[in-house]
Amino acid sequence: MRDFKKKFEKNMQLIKNSTAKHTATIGFFDGVHRGHRFVIDQLKQAAAETNSQCLVLSFDKHPRRVLQADFQPKLLTTLPEKLELLGATGIDACALLNFTPEMARLSAFEFMHYILKERFNVNRLLIGYDHRFGNKKNETFDDYRHYGERLGIELLELAQFSTLESEHISSSEIRRALLAGQIEYANKLLGYAYFLEGRVVDGYKIGRKINFPTANLQAVDPDKLIPGLGVYAVKVHFKGKIYGGMLNIGKRPTLANGDDTSIEVHIFNFDNIIYDESLQVEFLRKIRDEKKFENIEELTEQLKKDRLIALN
Repeated sequence: MRDFKKKFEKNMQLIKNSTAKHTATIGFFDGVHRGHRFVIDQLKQAAAETNSQCLVLSFDKHPRRVLQADFQPKLLTTLPEKLELLGATGIDACALLNFTPEMARLSAFEFMHYILKERFNVNRLLIGYDHRFGNKKNETFDDYRHYGERLGIELLELAQFSTLESEHISSSEIRRALLAGQIEYANKLLGYAYFLEGRVVDGYKIGRKINFPTANLQAVDPDKLIPGLGVYAVKVHFKGKIYGGMLNIGKRPTLANGDDTSIEVHIFNFDNIIYDESLQVEFLRKIRDEKKFENIEELTEQLKKDRLIALN
């Protein structure tokens, strides 16, 4: 991730110092899912046609966070994760715009004029079939195309991208699926396994007493989406190695944990003490919903069954 950060900063400097023309697209790109990568593939092709640089414009924060003070985003990717995924697509550069109330007040023409043309020398702009920008929400692609003719920006509208799994891939649909525990469906739309990075914090240590020691995770970014309550089969990435595991997101009803939601991962064939370390978990499949058991013995028997399913 640090390598792309250096590349990103270098590319930003090149953009500021260069008169090269850019073929660009703009969006928040949360998750950098298969729909986003379809757009980026078309972007690279369009840039090659005019021998221009391929540029993705995104934002440093979710625009709704600026427009709505009480908005709490449930992000599929943190900013560093998003930049890493965008860098892996093979684009020439990514530029982050500082979204402010002043930017929100720009009309589409002003945005195209002052941001796209004057700041980034964009000569071609690709936009999704349902994407709108500027402070007038009733403007259409034809309006943008007309503005582009005045500014020397060619507008290209992309068709809707669909798959066998979904007629429309969107970050919102992936969020809905993850919260519902539909992990395999969400992963198909993403094009990769949904992942969460967390820091290992002190817990209740009950798992160790029943031969199911767990690492209690605290999400590194509080805005990152946590899938719905339940038990999941996961892969665990820790210090360059990958382990199998099973993870519980829940209220620990058998142990009367109260209303606090905990994230606990049991890592197979692993007994290291890793407090304050960071690890990443990939969600592969939901095993079952969380449930309350009559006693610890009943819970232990269920955990043995869960482990067999996860291992398989």
